Amino acid sequence: MNILFISISGNTRSFVNKLADYAKEKSASDSLAPVIQLKEIHENSDFEKENEAYFAFVPTYLEGGNGIDNGDVEILTNVLGEYMDYEKNYELCLGIIGSGNKNFNHQYCLTAKQYAEKFAIPVLDDYELRGTTADVERIYAKLLKKIK
Repeated sequence: MNILFISISGNTRSFVNKLADYAKEKSASDSLAPVIQLKEIHENSDFEKENEAYFAFVPTYLEGGNGIDNGDVEILTNVLGEYMDYEKNYELCLGIIGSGNKNFNHQYCLTAKQYAEKFAIPVLDDYELRGTTADVERIYAKLLKKIK
């Protein structure tokens, strides 16, 4: 199972690492459980054509406004969207997992929703900040269901 992600503050990296550790534990007791391969996308990433299906994990960083009618410009995470657009990599994306801070109300996970609309890919789930153990278990189950 492949995951592409971008992490600005470290929250997304922390979450996908917990998810990968959880998957490794599962595969130790169930040989059919897939392990997770992580690929972090950042400003210095070399863009390449993806050859295998993946899930995209994206946090939300926006430029001002309320995310409804006066500000929802994505900042800092643009390179992941550009990578997905490169050589139509988005065609291999099975779904998007968004993260953010619920204190920002409508803007919570807005970047994931914007990517979903732009690339016609479903938002499969979301979690707040670094996520909880329950988030890891729930999202892992959803990813498994999507690849089977």
